[in-house]
Amino acid sequence: MNKSTRIPRSIIFFVACYVIAAITAASIQKNSEFLKFYIPFFFFFIVVVTFIQKRVGFPRGLQWGLALWGLIHLAGGMVPLPEGWPFAGSNKVLYSWWLIEDSLKYDHIVHSFGFGIATWLCWEALRSSIFHRFGRKLYPSVGTITIAILGGMGLGAINELIEFLAVLNLENTNVGGYHNTGWDLVANLVGCIFAGIVITFRG
Repeated sequence: MNKSTRIPRSIIFFVACYVIAAITAASIQKNSEFLKFYIPFFFFFIVVVTFIQKRVGFPRGLQWGLALWGLIHLAGGMVPLPEGWPFAGSNKVLYSWWLIEDSLKYDHIVHSFGFGIATWLCWEALRSSIFHRFGRKLYPSVGTITIAILGGMGLGAINELIEFLAVLNLENTNVGGYHNTGWDLVANLVGCIFAGIVITFRG
């Protein structure tokens, strides 16, 4: 399992550009939810992923997937919708955008994509751990893929806890209520299962 533990400069530059843009936009919009809560958690997430990357050596595709997830996540809360586009709630941003009115939101796509990527991350971490501890390559099976899917779902649950903390500590958020949380978890599950299927068939 000869994988590079170095993060390519192109990915570092890509992430740095959109993080700077997000912080600038949040400052101009006076978006305290992002500046005080989501941006610090985002930096914490970068540190954690970098720490794991140095030990596991994620495939290049997974690294780009994580970088893209960060972009669409930050854009979801910062980019305003054009006039006339359907949206849920009171905040007219990408996260509230109905792609299919009353059925599918931008938010659902981000959750499915993001925690599908998180499932892939869990699989790579599990595979690397088995190889370094026992010198054995791990191949997909019902059991191992289920563990990766449950890992992705667990990370999704942590995301919901972070949003709950935002609700407790900030006056105005775009988190949504219990119904929204339930659909977030459904979207997470869809993404995790899809990733598990892809990993299985790719071997």
